[in-house]
Amino acid sequence: MSSGRQAVSRRAGWVVPEPLATVDVPLDDSTSVTLRRHGNPEGTRLVLSHANGLSTDAYYPFWSLLADRFDLILYDFRNHGWNPPADPPGDLEAHDIETFIRDMEQVEQAIDRHFGERPKVGVFHSMSAQVAVLQAARSGGFQALVLFDPFICPPGCAPQHVAALEATMRQLAEGARRRRETFTSVEAFAERIRSARPFERLVPGATDLIAMTTLRRIPGETRYALCCPPEYEARIYEQGLRWAMAVNVDNLPCPTKAIGADPTVQHSFMPSVDLSELLILDYDFVPETTHLLQLEAPGVCVHFMLEFLTQTLPG
Repeated sequence: MSSGRQAVSRRAGWVVPEPLATVDVPLDDSTSVTLRRHGNPEGTRLVLSHANGLSTDAYYPFWSLLADRFDLILYDFRNHGWNPPADPPGDLEAHDIETFIRDMEQVEQAIDRHFGERPKVGVFHSMSAQVAVLQAARSGGFQALVLFDPFICPPGCAPQHVAALEATMRQLAEGARRRRETFTSVEAFAERIRSARPFERLVPGATDLIAMTTLRRIPGETRYALCCPPEYEARIYEQGLRWAMAVNVDNLPCPTKAIGADPTVQHSFMPSVDLSELLILDYDFVPETTHLLQLEAPGVCVHFMLEFLTQTLPG
């Protein structure tokens, strides 16, 4: 769970192992993020993160398939997952995409400092994928990028698609603000997730992992609270489209693979952007998946990713 304890989904036998190492990285203000190392320290280094409101541990059904071969460095965005809540509480000003971009640069530097300098491949989803392409265009740092259903809306997107994304972001922000922030138990939250349409395609047990890794125990109480408060999650949705339209894929300094959800499937969370016309990107989509594709078809996602890395990385 987010306090450093193991996340266990008995429903499908998922057990997120204890990290090989953890490092707390101070950021440029009063907060920090916790790096976790998993996998094979001798392997190619992958840096992984998550979508808005989630945590990287929740993606264990996906990244567990990479642990034998790769050196995995996981981190959660500020006010998510393992990281401490905002200080002072309610300070929304530092919780924005511009700050996330600066945070990612500091995380890259901290990984080299604590685990040794080595080429890094960024493996990101949705919000973190959007941040990665914005950060890469500014200062680089990754040898390659693998972006799962990245929330980008490059120049040339059809006006009707932009309008649909705008409406979706507005709905997501409104939905986040209506969300309960505290729960009597992890299981109560897991039951709520299981009954929600966006999660109906997930592999067995994934909803339990999401519940366990996105809640924190309230100090001195038996109740649990969302690691990322609803107002914080909503703020990122409200900023999302503006930053999605600011992405310039022509400025990416490294080989980049985009792996999308199926754009022909009626979306239950957000529509997937068909990136097939962007010739600068190596693009595939995973049939019959939606926005949470790494938790719906983890094996297929890994296949597309390994195919790209085999062709891209030296040796």
